Amino acid sequence: MSTNTLEKLQARFDPQAAQGMHEIFQFHFSDAGSHYLDIQDGKLDVQEGEHDDPSVSLSMSTDTLKGIMNGDINGMSAFMTGKLKATGNVMLATKLTSLFPGE
Repeated sequence: MSTNTLEKLQARFDPQAAQGMHEIFQFHFSDAGSHYLDIQDGKLDVQEGEHDDPSVSLSMSTDTLKGIMNGDINGMSAFMTGKLKATGNVMLATKLTSLFPGE
């Protein structure tokens, strides 16, 4: 994943939306390896690699993530069409857009 996309996520992060949250979002990118977002009570830490025990694991391309974050792609339809695969607490994935609201 380009650091650009990661920096955008960090810039868009809404600490208010993450109050009281203790979750790990694992991303497996078909075109950029693995990264995870560690959200602990309003703080975001982005790490490269795999977490031992993620809350939810999401597999997709970086383009799909960008589209979901920009609102160009509906997360549920990406899931239904196989562009996005999720395991674990799948409902957490629906919170991504509130944690990282658009411009």
